[in-house]
Amino acid sequence: MSEVKETTYRNKRQMVGVVVSKVGDKTVGVKVERLKKHPRYKKYIKQSRKFIAHDKDNASGIGDKVLIVESRPLSASKRWRVARIVERSVENIEG
Repeated sequence: MSEVKETTYRNKRQMVGVVVSKVGDKTVGVKVERLKKHPRYKKYIKQSRKFIAHDKDNASGIGDKVLIVESRPLSASKRWRVARIVERSVENIEG
């Protein structure tokens, strides 16, 4: 009866970003970049936004690419959780 269930995040917003800061214990700052088309000039502009996310295992380090998922409010600024680490940075693999 003990089946391992893979977590699915339906109806939750998901974003992939890079960890840019370790804000505190179990908290990381994730920078998410996206391309937006300019309404008049039709050129693509790179825009970025920083999200504060909960990292329950303190597994991610600065430079790691992570998947963050929307969650209930965890603190005054945390509304996201780190679902998984997509890609480790070279600095975190070596050290």
